[in-house]
Amino acid sequence: MKAVVAMDQAAEAAGITLAERPEPTPAINDVVVEVYASGFVSAEWEWPSTWVDRSGHDRAQPIIGHEFAGVVSSLGYGTTGLSLGQRVFGITDWHRDGTLAEYAAVEARNLAPLPGNVDFTVGASLPVSGLTAWQGLFQHGRLQAGQSVLAHGAAGAVGSVVTQLAREFGAYVIGTGRAADRQAALDFGANEFLDLDQEELDDIGGVDLVFDVIGGDIQRRSASIIRPGGTLVSVVGPVEARPVHGLAVDFVVESVPSQLVEIVDRVRDGRLRTHIGTVATLDDAIPALNPTERRMGKTVIRVRP
Repeated sequence: MKAVVAMDQAAEAAGITLAERPEPTPAINDVVVEVYASGFVSAEWEWPSTWVDRSGHDRAQPIIGHEFAGVVSSLGYGTTGLSLGQRVFGITDWHRDGTLAEYAAVEARNLAPLPGNVDFTVGASLPVSGLTAWQGLFQHGRLQAGQSVLAHGAAGAVGSVVTQLAREFGAYVIGTGRAADRQAALDFGANEFLDLDQEELDDIGGVDLVFDVIGGDIQRRSASIIRPGGTLVSVVGPVEARPVHGLAVDFVVESVPSQLVEIVDRVRDGRLRTHIGTVATLDDAIPALNPTERRMGKTVIRVRP
């Protein structure tokens, strides 16, 4: 089968290639999915699980990508809850070969049904962005109606979902980004927008929750404006700056099928829009994953028409 594999850790995206790999076979409680579309997160190069297995041994030429939508093509021994030919979407295990391939082996417990009226491309764009936003806001941020949320990268793949979900649940959302992101952030539902290149975070006053996808100096400045009892939620690694009178949480997104169902139901009824920036075929995946300019939104690779 065709698959996108990482050849060189130091080269990151410049070190990937399209190669032939054996089709996977399902282990106990696995399914093999015929992949129709796969999303990609550029931060994957920084994840230890991309390069080593759980025992700390090097992974040779791993297949990259971990979110996808497709059709179940075979079942492993003991697998229950899914059937051959079923449309599914979800996240694969971080330490296993991924989804930028014609087939992927996945634990059945990590998958949710993909409704027939949701396109595979849309389905593949949802798992990481959607679950990151959902878990950051509700599990770790404990968002409540009436609170204020500072959503960094509000026009991006994760930030756009954060903005929409926070607004749906009654929060006042301040989106951030560059000047060119302003209209997109407002279109996704931000109540107001702050240009990080031209405006000061301190001018906002105080907020109850910061959803950080940037880190560094932006994270440190954000921590200082969190109200007493508020929360800084980070998805960019351990928090460097903590609120004086609040909480700081960093987390790694988990596959929770019941949450995927909540997310895709919102897509079906129009409450949630996914932000897809670039769509390419598997044959054209290498240049699509090596952009020469800044791209907004999620990159999705269409593996099958």
